[in-house]
Amino acid sequence: MLQVRACEAGGRYDAVNKHWILPYTDKVLAKVKEVLAPMYPEIEVEDCREKRAKKKTKRLREHYRPCPEEMKEKLRVKRYSESTVRTYTSMFSEFLSYHYAHSPEEITADQIKAYMRHLVAEREVSESYQNQMINAIKFFYEKVLGGQRRTYFVERPRSGRNLPTVLSQTEMSALLKGIPNVKHKTIVTVIYSCGLRISELISMKVSDIDYGSRRILLKQAKGKKDRYVPLAERTELMVRAYLKRYNPEEYLFEGPSGGQYSPSSVRKFLKRYSKAVGIKKNVCPHTLRHSCATHLLENGVDLRYIQHLLGQNDSKTTEVYTHITEMGLNNIKNPLDQLDL
Repeated sequence: MLQVRACEAGGRYDAVNKHWILPYTDKVLAKVKEVLAPMYPEIEVEDCREKRAKKKTKRLREHYRPCPEEMKEKLRVKRYSESTVRTYTSMFSEFLSYHYAHSPEEITADQIKAYMRHLVAEREVSESYQNQMINAIKFFYEKVLGGQRRTYFVERPRSGRNLPTVLSQTEMSALLKGIPNVKHKTIVTVIYSCGLRISELISMKVSDIDYGSRRILLKQAKGKKDRYVPLAERTELMVRAYLKRYNPEEYLFEGPSGGQYSPSSVRKFLKRYSKAVGIKKNVCPHTLRHSCATHLLENGVDLRYIQHLLGQNDSKTTEVYTHITEMGLNNIKNPLDQLDL
């Protein structure tokens, strides 16, 4: 039996597992079966398309319940990022609107668990969405109302482990060569060479660059921690040329009207340039961060240094790159090749 893996769109080669993943369309699958039927009478198709959560059930306007102001204030007092504030308040508002007939103080632990089951069984949300919802609910009841810590756990099917999308060094080179805009090219270069999160890039200020010690200070990065990242020689030359041309006032990369550069703008032009140079993968700013880590590993850099560079607390998070790198896989000698046959 032959197994064919099918995804949403844009066929791609899986270098780790050494096989192709084809677009999931009737035309493609029919052609595959037509060509391979003489050699493989039985062909099994594995649907690898991303499953999206079902939309929320529309509710009456009078059932809408906004997030309490006390929760917003508490989040800001505890210095949560604005992104987290927006996420938690939006999710808690959704939760309250579901239990519109009850005040927050009246909602029981059983009702919270029932809502979690609704998200998993009926809306089929992702694990990350479910976890964020739990965190938002726990924050209100524990931090705002001062309740005891509780665990709201709903068992769900074990999901597969998805490896992050990574560009090869050849693809990364092609991408950088294909960006004519100086500002855009500098942004992509800084993200890739420093292994940054998009939030770290847009928060970076001109004054954070230390040319003497060839490093950049990332202030209050994820987890509210400061850390340094190295400033590569090529990156420094590009940044200097960019600064001379654009002369930003405060942030290293600023929007047309000043202030922080828009993360959505970075995502948009990155997709546009990737498509223009023929990269079929779904490229986003985090892809550049994953690519940086993978290429460092392929160049022999120790995992502990990569973990520090990326600002990751858990070493297991960094170890995922050992599953992606092609260098190690290609150097493994198959035991069959060692036999005297």
